[in-house]
Amino acid sequence: MSEKVRKKSFFDRFLNILEKGGNALPHPATLFGIFALAALILSAVGAWLGWTVQHPGTGETIQVVNLFSKEGIAMIMDRMVENYTGFAPLGIVMVAMLGIGIAESSGLIAAFIRLLVLSSPKRLLTFVLVFSGILSNFASDIGYVLLIPLGGIIFQSVGRHPIVGMAAAFAGVSGGFSANLILGTVDPLLAGLSQEAARIIDPTYEVNPTANYYFMIVSTFLIATVGTWVTEKVIAPRFGKYDGPEGEEKLERLSSKEKKGLMWSLLVFVGWVAIILIGIIPEDGLLRGDDGGILSSPIIRGVIALLFLIAGTMGIVYGAVMGKYKNDSDVAKSMADSMRTLTTYFVLVFFAAQFVAYFKWSNLGVIMAVNGAEALMAADLGVIPLMLLFVLLSASINMLMGSASAKWAIMAPIFVPMFMLLGYSPELSQAVYRIGDSVTNIISPMMSFFALIIAYFNKYDEKAGLGTVMATMIPYSIAFFIGWSILLVIWLTFGFPLGPGAGLDYVMPN
Repeated sequence: MSEKVRKKSFFDRFLNILEKGGNALPHPATLFGIFALAALILSAVGAWLGWTVQHPGTGETIQVVNLFSKEGIAMIMDRMVENYTGFAPLGIVMVAMLGIGIAESSGLIAAFIRLLVLSSPKRLLTFVLVFSGILSNFASDIGYVLLIPLGGIIFQSVGRHPIVGMAAAFAGVSGGFSANLILGTVDPLLAGLSQEAARIIDPTYEVNPTANYYFMIVSTFLIATVGTWVTEKVIAPRFGKYDGPEGEEKLERLSSKEKKGLMWSLLVFVGWVAIILIGIIPEDGLLRGDDGGILSSPIIRGVIALLFLIAGTMGIVYGAVMGKYKNDSDVAKSMADSMRTLTTYFVLVFFAAQFVAYFKWSNLGVIMAVNGAEALMAADLGVIPLMLLFVLLSASINMLMGSASAKWAIMAPIFVPMFMLLGYSPELSQAVYRIGDSVTNIISPMMSFFALIIAYFNKYDEKAGLGTVMATMIPYSIAFFIGWSILLVIWLTFGFPLGPGAGLDYVMPN
């Protein structure tokens, strides 16, 4: 017993050191401000040292541009506002959140999750809980606030340990963060950052929010299955039977009014599906692209506008049935409330946009990409070992920096161009990053909701702390890493597209 205590104490000390190290990092906005300043300084140093590379596509000699010069300072001042307002992820995330905000504020998303979980057979309960956690990422953070505590209540109500239920839900919500059947706010956010990074090499390159959609659909069922197996075979036996006090909470079934609201919202969704099919099935359909194709259609290219319209109208109808939305002012207020949740993001994006712009203007991105690509080509690792190493790198960085967008804003300008020069698409770089970012979410003390998870666990076990949560979730993290890595290897081996029009390879334009 004493040895067990010593081991636990050592583990807790290690986690405390990790937590303190992460907490010592500046706020992400400050971090990007530091990076932007560092890019300016590095541009001056590089220009003074005469750093140059030969562009592998055009053969042009690229040299570092000194942004501390008279011209550089003028450009910084003149384009500061343009850098911010023109930053690709900003607008698309705002538009997506307006529609999702209506659906979330109306109660539609919460009602759908409750219906999905509460109507499931007991033998499928764990799978549905993990699966629902993955789907909840469509609506930003609702899974953390609603589904995880609900998982504890549900498991307790069927005579199982509530912490096991919360662990299963947490595994889906956080470990499956990058998997989904529905496009959410993270998809346009990361796609915008990938596009900005890709344009360091190819100024016309576009990364669609659907860039990883096929891969994410398959990943959803993979993570739900793996998460279910870990819950039943590893976590549940470890906790055993719950001997705590009976819970006071009761599972609330959907009221007839809520069911009516869901039915009318479903009819709205069916109506949108009908409109889309009518627009794309005929060869001269109104919603086909100028070339007559589906991949170039506004349905694919304007997927964020479609997300806004569908989520918004479904939310309005549900809110009207429930009496939540009595007039247009109520709808407008819910949209305004959804924007308030992005205030921190607005601040972060300002500094991130300046950093990305300076990195691009100075040509540091191209030079680092070419040199890095040459080093990787000399190492001759091959695509599978290279991408698996990138998964590990992303997973490791995630232990010290929680925000997915903040990490990708730092990593994308370096790795996306580097992999493009090696012949790998920005969409592949993004998909691989998302795997690494997700698998350690559930064990990263820097994840913004980690303290809340500890509080949830503590409700059913007053001795539960950081070590309890980490020890419970590590099996999920390991299993997700192995499962997702195997899926990635299969995907790379067979060369499947990652999304509509999004392949694995990139060819430099002539």
